[in-house]
Amino acid sequence: MTQSDQTPLVDDYDYHLPEQLIARTPLAKRSDSRLLHLTQHGYQDRQFTDLPSLLRAGDLLVLNDTKVMKARLHGQKATGGAVEVLVERLLFDVANAPYAALCHVRASRSPKIGQTLKLADNQLSATVIDRKENLFVLAFDVPILPALEQFGQMPIPPYFQRSATSLDDERYQSVFHNPNHTASVAAPTASLHFDDALLQQIKDKGVNIAFVTLNVGAGTFAPVKAAKLSEHIMHAEYAHLPAATAELINQTKAAGGRVIAVGTTVTRVLETAYLQRTCDTLHEFAGDTQIFIYPPYQFGVIDCLITNFHLPKSTLLMLVSAFMGTDTIKAAYAHAIKQEYRFFSYGDAMFLERATN
Repeated sequence: MTQSDQTPLVDDYDYHLPEQLIARTPLAKRSDSRLLHLTQHGYQDRQFTDLPSLLRAGDLLVLNDTKVMKARLHGQKATGGAVEVLVERLLFDVANAPYAALCHVRASRSPKIGQTLKLADNQLSATVIDRKENLFVLAFDVPILPALEQFGQMPIPPYFQRSATSLDDERYQSVFHNPNHTASVAAPTASLHFDDALLQQIKDKGVNIAFVTLNVGAGTFAPVKAAKLSEHIMHAEYAHLPAATAELINQTKAAGGRVIAVGTTVTRVLETAYLQRTCDTLHEFAGDTQIFIYPPYQFGVIDCLITNFHLPKSTLLMLVSAFMGTDTIKAAYAHAIKQEYRFFSYGDAMFLERATN
């Protein structure tokens, strides 16, 4: 990825958000959220149900079909101290540990290699077998995904300041998730606004729908700590652009249609594949991505972006600023705060539309 040497500072992406505008619970209906329609000529307050009217026949809507794991477990260390485990990523290549995972572990004192953690009221055991920077490699005694489904809690964001409930099991998950792609520890939140009825309206408009997969990691909530964006090391996440979706994108572009990414996760998949291409068209991509998109990045695939309102100093805010321009996004966020939009994962959405030829 080519970025200018004169990169922005992280403080350029800070803003003050009144506490009451953080959406800590979902609305009664997914599509009840508001939609700020932003173009390079200004913005307009809408409802998310207006989205079909903003799309055109021949457009392609690209969705992330990942499923969120019930990744949070509670328990005790062998010494009796309380511990919280958040499964970040399943590992399949750890010798003599068929059920291994890379995990965040919160405890008064970090566990040592060789220590066993008793989780879910002693119904699960996990042994610390390695450490990778601030994460731990845990070897579980049973297959991990079925255990998480039975004993885990939905890993709702920390700024909700509450425990997950059964409502989160349903609503912190898109209606179109693929159960075979259960590997995320955070929802692709732009997807949460869609319900089956709205998706059908979009199809009836003549808009095509395709899927990619990006398994969202906990790093999505982490603020950038480096003073300069060029010094930030992006966390790695698994991404997959299927061949069928790549071909639909190629066909859409050739026919003059627009590619509309639903969320920053979809954007990162498509732009990663674009940078990895070996010819003028996209082809299948599967592997880790650490792409960090910030101004003045030149987008190669997406024409429009549907996204939520993002945390201050986050890589997601930097991505949308690269797409629409930092000053444009700052003005839109100031307007959204004044109009009391709801922010973050369960909050309202934006439709970012750039001029196309």
